[in-house]
Amino acid sequence: MSGITPDQRIGRLGIVPARFGPKIVGGAEIVLRHIAEGLQGRGWDVEILTTAATDYFAWENDQPVGVREEDGLTVRRFEAVKSTPGTERSVLGHRMLAGDRLSLTEQERWMNDDVRVPDLYHHLLLHASEYRALVFGPYLFWPSYACSQVAPDRSLLWTCLHDEAAAYQDIYKPLLSGVAGLFLQTEPEHELAHAIHPQLAPHAVVGCGVEVPESYDPEGFRQKYGITGPYVLYAGRREGAKGWDELMSHFAHAVLTRGLDLRLVTMGAGEVRPPAGLEDRIIDVGFLPDEDRDDAYAGALAYVQPSRYEAFSRTIMESWLAGRPVVGIAEGGVVRHHVQTSEGGFVYDDADEFAEALAVLVKHPHLADEMGARGRDYVLQRYQWDIVLDGIERNIVEWTPAPADLVPATVGQSEGDL
Repeated sequence: MSGITPDQRIGRLGIVPARFGPKIVGGAEIVLRHIAEGLQGRGWDVEILTTAATDYFAWENDQPVGVREEDGLTVRRFEAVKSTPGTERSVLGHRMLAGDRLSLTEQERWMNDDVRVPDLYHHLLLHASEYRALVFGPYLFWPSYACSQVAPDRSLLWTCLHDEAAAYQDIYKPLLSGVAGLFLQTEPEHELAHAIHPQLAPHAVVGCGVEVPESYDPEGFRQKYGITGPYVLYAGRREGAKGWDELMSHFAHAVLTRGLDLRLVTMGAGEVRPPAGLEDRIIDVGFLPDEDRDDAYAGALAYVQPSRYEAFSRTIMESWLAGRPVVGIAEGGVVRHHVQTSEGGFVYDDADEFAEALAVLVKHPHLADEMGARGRDYVLQRYQWDIVLDGIERNIVEWTPAPADLVPATVGQSEGDL
């Protein structure tokens, strides 16, 4: 255990995901939810500070603004504001990706031409002293960037740092160097953080927890969703930044050039748009209940991870827990690290290597089973919540003000200011 005693678990913790809700599948949002539940279960006073929006694409405020209990957690929701067209963000973002050096003013305009949560900022201006610590994440979005600077001595960041153009922008220097502490999930993320920002805030690699399902029913999943024959699985947002378009192109190349009897099953958000002629090979099952999600992993020949920008990749771990191997993009440092360290799958650099990996697994199913078993051992040994929460607790106590410095929370005051 962490060695933290009950008398050290004093003071309210504010956990600040951009979105919160049972149907949200984003990696950082899920992780922050489990951190909140785990810390509350250990005796901490926990409050979720988030938006009233749950959809990553629309950002419509579909939940009531205010404070209420949701699934055993106190949730304080603020209006998400998306009042600009996003044109400037798009133009500046393309320049950023092309390697142009943006001025600080341009970086700020890029940041603010997107979703903002001004009432959360104002709430913290008035009430930050009522929190022992505020845990933001990931680094990239407006709530973490703007709101962590209200009380940096109480702000911690679940960093989720990727090797992407945005990470190198000057606007993030105060965030990565000036808050009370950074939580990092893997050694590659740790190395990247030092490479980008040598003057880091206090930081620790704490890993990330993944829940272990009690059982799996892969045949039940197949029957429920009408899936026949072998398939590979993708879970997450269907968008270019996640490698979805490239994945469909690689999959088409694999099945057409190798004659593989495979389907691609996908679950998550976003448009699928299968290539012409492969409509019957790409099966969208949408959002799944947790049990069906787990069974989908267990029924797959392999899980495919095309995303270059992963700080941890929870979906890889879920596949390994189900005993299935991973075919992951080599260019993604974290993905490559996991796959090569665990020996739980293959990495690929291009469409031909992707096709070769699938062909080998189709031809040698026993190899897929062996890789999946090695992957499961890797997750069980490294990424269980008890171990992760131990590290989080130790660092909260080390990095944030002592309880004697805290101003006692007054529920009536906080709720009255919404």
